[in-house]
Amino acid sequence: VNDLEEVPEDSFLLFSAHGISPEIRKQSEARRLKTIDATCPLVTKVHREAIRFAQDGYTIVLIGHAGHDEVIGTMGEAPDAFRLVQTVEEAETIELAETEKLAYLTQTTLSVTETAEIIAKLREKFPRIVGPKKEDICYATQNRQEAVRTLSDQADVLLVVGSHNSSNSRRLAELGSTRNIPSHLIDGPDDIDLEWFHGAETVLVTAGASAPESVVQECVDMLRWRFGGSVELQAVREEQVRFTLPIQLQELMKSEAV
Repeated sequence: VNDLEEVPEDSFLLFSAHGISPEIRKQSEARRLKTIDATCPLVTKVHREAIRFAQDGYTIVLIGHAGHDEVIGTMGEAPDAFRLVQTVEEAETIELAETEKLAYLTQTTLSVTETAEIIAKLREKFPRIVGPKKEDICYATQNRQEAVRTLSDQADVLLVVGSHNSSNSRRLAELGSTRNIPSHLIDGPDDIDLEWFHGAETVLVTAGASAPESVVQECVDMLRWRFGGSVELQAVREEQVRFTLPIQLQELMKSEAV
């Protein structure tokens, strides 16, 4: 749902991985909704940083995309403290009255390269600006971008499995295009156009950070079935991070088991 008015009272409401603003939490409590908070811990980290900077009187430059759910939720923690920057050009022209207490934060699903350029421009313009102790861009987002940069030279076509409203999925497809490889963002096997592979020998398949593994496998199986190809797994970086289920969901599962 896009509006809490669509949710019947006393029903379950799942907060997405992108996170939500404090106002949405208040409205949910007022309507007695049973909430399950599935906000990604990496997004929660950014929210906590925003609260800390705002409480300390900082003006916060948020690097992100206007209208993205994660940006809306983060800025909702302290609306008066934030200024949004989307590009290097905006970072170059932004005017800020307060230059003594400035901080920057980033959306977690951005292009690593473009974000680094924006941060560099902000540091050049505002030498005293401070940032988080550890970078905010999601490790899964970074790893997949690194994989596309590393492996795209070996492929004729790139398929990115992910939603069209997924920021990190779109960045992967854009990255492939900048490396001169035909790149297609797909929701699943039904979106695949066989004409894409005319004359192609090798297809690179990757996925957005939250794409279900089962859908990725369906796409790979479809290519194997149609073209009789073989699959070679390439590991650029091992991921050891594991997140637990939301506490509310764990409690629900326990009660169902009883």
